[in-house]
Amino acid sequence: MRLIIVDDDLLVREGVATLLRGAGHEVVASAADPVAVPALVRSHAPDVVLVDIKMPPTYTDEGLRLARGLRQHHPDVAVLVLSQYVVASYATALLEQSPERVGYLLKDHVLRPEVLEGAIRRVASGGTFVDPVMVASLLDGDGSLGGLTEREREVLRLMAEGLSDRGIADRLTVELTTVFTHVQHIFTKLDLPATSSDNRRVRAVVAYLASR
Repeated sequence: MRLIIVDDDLLVREGVATLLRGAGHEVVASAADPVAVPALVRSHAPDVVLVDIKMPPTYTDEGLRLARGLRQHHPDVAVLVLSQYVVASYATALLEQSPERVGYLLKDHVLRPEVLEGAIRRVASGGTFVDPVMVASLLDGDGSLGGLTEREREVLRLMAEGLSDRGIADRLTVELTTVFTHVQHIFTKLDLPATSSDNRRVRAVVAYLASR
């Protein structure tokens, strides 16, 4: 895949680029701040842009704003936000605007090739990725999900990790129909009726992230 890396830390950029090239990807460009990124995306047509969440000039939410802009103007380009922070509102901001082709990966896991590769491939294929550590932390003791059974909470956690029903069934070693039933119960209990335009799966994830 063709990738762009955006991070103000040179060591991070070079380290991630080395990992990605070792996995067979092509790093077509990199940047230390968000300013040049839109032009780089137009020039290089990447499959995925990896974006640090806090960058110059204010080191607040530049990465999030860049991610939202890229998703708005380049919907075919996936964005994986890299962060040191387990903050639900950051992940929610990404998912609420454009839940497809977007992910949130903690930097602690960037140097784990299998996790980084899985996140990149998931968003590149049109899916959603939320770091499993963030998911586990958010689900721990979440009273707003009190109406869900323990198994439904587990299914919701795996949904938030971006797994399909088949992926959840394989992970839990249960039948696909069993997972489908759990998912439908989650939608009902979180009051997420079917509509013609909304992705209930993503809305379920957003519902529990936002509740934090």
